[in-house]
Amino acid sequence: MVTSAASTQYAYLMSTVSRFLDSHLHTPLCGHASGEPREYAQAALDAGLAGLCFTDHSPMPRWYDAPWRMRIEQLWQYVEKVQDVQAEFAGRLDVRLGLEADFHPGTERFVERLLGVHEWDYVIGSVHYIGAWGFDNPEFTDEYGERDLGGLYRDYYTLVEGAARSGLFDALGHLDLPKKFGHRDPDGAAALRTLDTVAAVGLALDFNTAGWRKPVAEAYPAPQLVRAAAERGIPFVLGSDAHKPGEVGYRFAEAAAQIENVGGRIVTYAGRVRQESAQGDALTAGPQDPA
Repeated sequence: MVTSAASTQYAYLMSTVSRFLDSHLHTPLCGHASGEPREYAQAALDAGLAGLCFTDHSPMPRWYDAPWRMRIEQLWQYVEKVQDVQAEFAGRLDVRLGLEADFHPGTERFVERLLGVHEWDYVIGSVHYIGAWGFDNPEFTDEYGERDLGGLYRDYYTLVEGAARSGLFDALGHLDLPKKFGHRDPDGAAALRTLDTVAAVGLALDFNTAGWRKPVAEAYPAPQLVRAAAERGIPFVLGSDAHKPGEVGYRFAEAAAQIENVGGRIVTYAGRVRQESAQGDALTAGPQDPA
């Protein structure tokens, strides 16, 4: 049952959507998204968002995950497309440019060089592979039946900690991604150790609403991890992980409510500098009681 207070808080957060940026978005250059960048920007404008930050899947070495990301020769096409959108929507929408880069042991030098070729606004570090296994790819879900879930999550969070310690990223993407198809962490201890590391190195977490669109039907991170992160002072960056324009800003009011309810805060990034933005003001202010 939804309480009157909860309804009031949700309505208030809905009214503050205009303060939010969607900072996890893709483009057709990654090979598995549809809609041109200007369509994502128009969707953000139509949804009443303050802005968006494109973070398409970055180029990686040619042997790594090639069908699911832009090629290195497409990088400047990506930059130019987003710059065209920035020009078109100037004064109406805050359009920023970032990347979602993978952390995969052995590719760190490649990623470091890539991040140095342009002045990005925001870089998400994500783990999509455990060894050679793309564990979030629906083509390879049978492999879950061959794995010990506890060991799988320990291996995964070891990689996420590596991403956090690498110094390459501003935030970590979809923290508990292996749950995507319903295979939940049976323990949780490795996740909490990872949050300790994230707090120690001063990174943010991608609050990724795409999980609500997946079989697990739960945003990333899970509610208990959102609370644990907030308790450690780790901020969140809102992201829909949109792969088509209709997903921009997906369930952001609910995301903001979940963060606010555990005392968390929302930030954005510009020029790879954390912005303690108006979103945080909206959350901490809360609805005002009538005089």
